[in-house]
Amino acid sequence: MKERKINGALKTALELGPILAFFVAYLLLKDRIFTIGGTEYDGFIIVTAGFIPVFLASIGVLWALTGHLSKMQLMTAILITVFGGLSIWFNDPKFFKMKPTIIYLLFGGILAIGLLQRRSYLQTVMDTVMPLTHEGWMILTRRLMLFFFGLALLNEIIWRTQSEETWVYFKTFGLTAAIFVFFITQSRLFQEHSSSPKE
Repeated sequence: MKERKINGALKTALELGPILAFFVAYLLLKDRIFTIGGTEYDGFIIVTAGFIPVFLASIGVLWALTGHLSKMQLMTAILITVFGGLSIWFNDPKFFKMKPTIIYLLFGGILAIGLLQRRSYLQTVMDTVMPLTHEGWMILTRRLMLFFFGLALLNEIIWRTQSEETWVYFKTFGLTAAIFVFFITQSRLFQEHSSSPKE
């Protein structure tokens, strides 16, 4: 099915809205304890339980409007459901906190497999967004692979050594900012290896 274009602001709201909602809900409920069925759950678990259906609903709307979901979005949805579900089932937040680690290891691993085959899987999904030469794609893929592995390691360090609140701030803003900064710092690569016709 051909992807349909939608308003950029709406697309951003659907992609980032659930994450911001999770952050706000956590700030409101982090110090509360809820007793459900005789079991006590802290605010983090309750917020996680609410985040899963909100996230799935947002990508459902995104799919209904565009007719398309990327493999990255589908993989993220599956991991959020699985690891969020494990955190709720076992009443243990560590499973949900491990989710970014698994996601970034998977993304980095997929890119690594492509590089071993002298291919850029990144080019396959982003070629229409950033026209680069083959060499440019290989360089960017190698850098992004290392970046993803670095984020996985950083997430493990943060959630295992810092407070829960610090991890929530890191997850909400730190990871998003890191990805934004990464692509900004690749501007020279984009210029030197652009495959767009020179004027």
